[in-house]
Amino acid sequence: MFDMLGNSYRRRILLAVADHNPRDEDEFAPETFNSDSVDENEVEQMKTELFHSHLPKLADAGYIAWDPDTETIRRGPNFEEIAPLLELMDEHEDELPANWP
Repeated sequence: MFDMLGNSYRRRILLAVADHNPRDEDEFAPETFNSDSVDENEVEQMKTELFHSHLPKLADAGYIAWDPDTETIRRGPNFEEIAPLLELMDEHEDELPANWP
């Protein structure tokens, strides 16, 4: 679980799915998660990481169910395993570092 939560992008995806289920892929576009200005190359790299690393990793762990054909993301069969930790982090958000999640 900590490996999944060790990346801010994956944490945000999980928190978003915990808040509202299902989600559309476009809600996780790099532009929506990065408050700093990024150049086109960085955006493309982040998109590549999203589709080739973060979403597959979360899906393989069963925390999300990702359907690239319908471009939807929903809670996976193992989501309830990580849900208490997500809830704990959300409840103590004010105690976490400023750049959290």
